[in-house]
Amino acid sequence: MKILFWTELYWPHIGGIEVRSHQLAVALQARGHEVAVVTSYGNLALGDRECHEGIEIRRYPFLEALSGKRLDLLSVARKDVHEFKRDFSPDLVHVFFTDPGVIFHWMTHSGSKARTIVTVPIALHGFRCDDGTLLRQTLRQADWVVAISQAMRSDAVSLAPEVEGRCSVIYNSLDMAETLDCPESFDPPILLCVGRVVREKGFDLVIQALPELLRELPETRLLIAGDGPARPELQDQAVALGVAGRVTFLGWVEPAEIPRLIGRATVIVVPSRRREAFGNVALQAMQMGRPVIAAATGGLPEVVQHETTGLLIPVDDSSALARAALRLLQDQRLAERLGSAGKRAAETRFAFDAYVEAHESLYAKMKIYDV
Repeated sequence: MKILFWTELYWPHIGGIEVRSHQLAVALQARGHEVAVVTSYGNLALGDRECHEGIEIRRYPFLEALSGKRLDLLSVARKDVHEFKRDFSPDLVHVFFTDPGVIFHWMTHSGSKARTIVTVPIALHGFRCDDGTLLRQTLRQADWVVAISQAMRSDAVSLAPEVEGRCSVIYNSLDMAETLDCPESFDPPILLCVGRVVREKGFDLVIQALPELLRELPETRLLIAGDGPARPELQDQAVALGVAGRVTFLGWVEPAEIPRLIGRATVIVVPSRRREAFGNVALQAMQMGRPVIAAATGGLPEVVQHETTGLLIPVDDSSALARAALRLLQDQRLAERLGSAGKRAAETRFAFDAYVEAHESLYAKMKIYDV
């Protein structure tokens, strides 16, 4: 089958969506499908076209054309995309919908027999979906919509009720090329947060909980991996609470180094305030056999099972976070039991092979049947 991936960014860009789409494309290629990718340049100086791991990549100035209202770029991109689609002649187009560049797909889709599958890998809460919006158009015109959690499926159906009969869930997965066997360390106890340092991620709640933790476990440390606009505020908060010496801001960390970082930690904390679409950090922690403390929001409760693979806490509740952390840090057997159960869940419920096969099954269904 010939499959065209459409995504805002792709290799060599590194991020959650970029890594997953790249891993899926490579896996599908290895299973005998022909995969090509349409994407943008992002902020890197990249060529218009190249072949990577047998996958043809075509890049276009979508964002520059739209943000700069460049009619010349818009016209050229539209023409070039149309020609590439004609030459590649895909059986289906799989759109990872995160940005307005998808409008170029719809502009060049008229008359095509290729079906369009749209995966929405981000939370839709708060998005406008009125008539005339690109989100509404995309959900309406997609032949099938893939949500990455039941929570996100509910959001999609709420925004566009007409997709109810053509919307399914495929949980995220990650191909862990290297699964490190790192015994859980309790000396010292280490909490780890990973992600963009913005208020919505709730890292301030972990810092707020630290004084209570340190009264019981004075050697506790907090590592924050990531960067973003909220970092100075978090650093000031740590100083004001007298815990600056126990908090390490690691800055941006290469994705390939995240497993080793998780291997150093005792507990991974995902204290998001926002409605998370899934919970990729939680899944990585489970793949590494680490217990997770997560806010009960969006798709996170579908990844972290309370009292089974981790502990769920109310959103925006630093006291509940402190209590959950103390439970795990003071009860090594509980932490190890939850971590082991999480690893089994990652290897079964969220297995990468099952993730690839679920996409293959959907692609076959879309090619054969009218849906």
